[in-house]
Amino acid sequence: MALHFMRVETPVHELEIWMACSGGFSFVISNESRTGPGLHGKPGLVASWRPVEENKSAIKLGGSPFSTFAEAEKACEALLETLEQMSASQTPTVAASPQ
Repeated sequence: MALHFMRVETPVHELEIWMACSGGFSFVISNESRTGPGLHGKPGLVASWRPVEENKSAIKLGGSPFSTFAEAEKACEALLETLEQMSASQTPTVAASPQ
């Protein structure tokens, strides 16, 4: 399933943050730079994720920062697919009772 990132509106216009949720997971892509207004860090687009239902810190995706939004988005979608496969394999199934 494709993630649909939407820009997060903030009082600070210089902040460039996009968010998407799917399958119980939240993904964020933020544009960072070394100087100026906005988020500071290694220049580029940093992607991170966390489970929606758990109060935990976000985890930065390997490969961040990315050069383009498309690269960051693709990395998030690949991780979502992996997380959904892991969740499906851990979900117990109930066998139908014989009649």
